[in-house]
Amino acid sequence: MNMSVNEIAIISGKGGTGKTSITASLIPYLDNLIIADCDVDAPDLNILVNGRTLEFIDFYGFKRPIIDESKCTKCGICYDNCNFNAINSDISIKENRCEGCHVCELVCPSGAITMVDYKIGDIFIRNSDYGLMVDAKLIPGEESSGKLVSEVRNLAKKEAKLANKENILIDGSPGIACNVISAITGVNKVIIVTEPSISGLHDLKKVYKLTQTFSLDTAVIINKSDLNTTLNQKIKDYCKSEGILLLMEIPYTKSILEAINNKEIPSNTNINLFKSKEWNDVINFIKKTS
Repeated sequence: MNMSVNEIAIISGKGGTGKTSITASLIPYLDNLIIADCDVDAPDLNILVNGRTLEFIDFYGFKRPIIDESKCTKCGICYDNCNFNAINSDISIKENRCEGCHVCELVCPSGAITMVDYKIGDIFIRNSDYGLMVDAKLIPGEESSGKLVSEVRNLAKKEAKLANKENILIDGSPGIACNVISAITGVNKVIIVTEPSISGLHDLKKVYKLTQTFSLDTAVIINKSDLNTTLNQKIKDYCKSEGILLLMEIPYTKSILEAINNKEIPSNTNINLFKSKEWNDVINFIKKTS
């Protein structure tokens, strides 16, 4: 049986807004679900859903050079032509500087340099209390997080099709970089989780502009809405001026933090806001595919 998959991405302009807490709280309301944690720099959603690893995959993002010392003449041509200062004067490689451009391999007159696959992260396929999930962890300091996010999404879509799952819930990274672009491209719905702070408003504007570059159906949740009433109103005014659907304002709620500390999904606890009409509006937004 083939069906279209409803992909929902939860993102934020900045870190610390409560994006993952909101994502986790949505999980119990979606049936036929695949979970995709695309926050590959700091994946932690599996902690709340009791993820149990089924498969572990090495991820190779690009190639980096190795030098065959038996062939290298120390002529220095590779050193002179590397624009990223990734080769030392003694013709050794600085792995943390290499961008995998292949120039050193191309200019080496003795064929001493070979580009080989280089591991940048790990991908996990897990079983959880809410069904299958796919997540990944970028090796600290490595780049190409966008490629890793794309692979997480590809695997999630593959698993959804194999199991005839209707929904994929994506926990994206904060910011507007390539890892966020990879997380939201082609999704059905985007929810931006923001907070009433100067950086929260500033980054909301940037990430909303990004979603509109891809013409995505986007809505906003203001988390910790009572921390600064002035900035909260500015965010509401911005949403109104841009015609952005403001789904919900969530006040600072200590019991949400307590649930997270206890490794519990907040919406599974007896917190009244998850029984509200506004929260029901959030659920209806992510379920609606037309």
